[in-house]
Amino acid sequence: SYVIFRRIYKSVPSFRLKVDTQLLRLPILGDVIKKTAIAKFTRTLGTLVKSGVPILQAMETVAKTTGNKLIEKAILEAKDSVKEGERIAVPLKKKSDVFPPMVVQMISVGEETGQLDTMLIKIADFYDKEVSNAVEALTGMIEPLIIVFLGLVVGGMVIAMYLPMFEISSAIGG
Repeated sequence: SYVIFRRIYKSVPSFRLKVDTQLLRLPILGDVIKKTAIAKFTRTLGTLVKSGVPILQAMETVAKTTGNKLIEKAILEAKDSVKEGERIAVPLKKKSDVFPPMVVQMISVGEETGQLDTMLIKIADFYDKEVSNAVEALTGMIEPLIIVFLGLVVGGMVIAMYLPMFEISSAIGG
């Protein structure tokens, strides 16, 4: 069933868009997935802009690196708006559910000052730290749960081993 899901996920774009949208809505992991995608987007775009790649070509390339169809769609829509003469921040702001206001604001400031590549890399650094902190927090939450689970499993095994012995000894002695 996993193989079938994976095959459909890769071959049907509308299904992948729905799955990726739902992944971003997950309570804890969705936030980590979104921050990771934004960090990839901003770091790659910043590097390409700094290297002198034309912005439209850079946005086309970057859209594929995010790993999330919803964010990829938002970037491609922003690219189309840039092609028509808008600044990058304007269409990203329209997709406010995908890109946080801070990201849009920093991109806007970077465009106005001519330091877009620097701002994009600063955003990427910030989000990399955010992802790292979120993963550490998740790990800290999961460790006690694993210990409790393993304690229950081991306790269950001990009871399962000794219960028949107690029943036999009470039947013989009683």
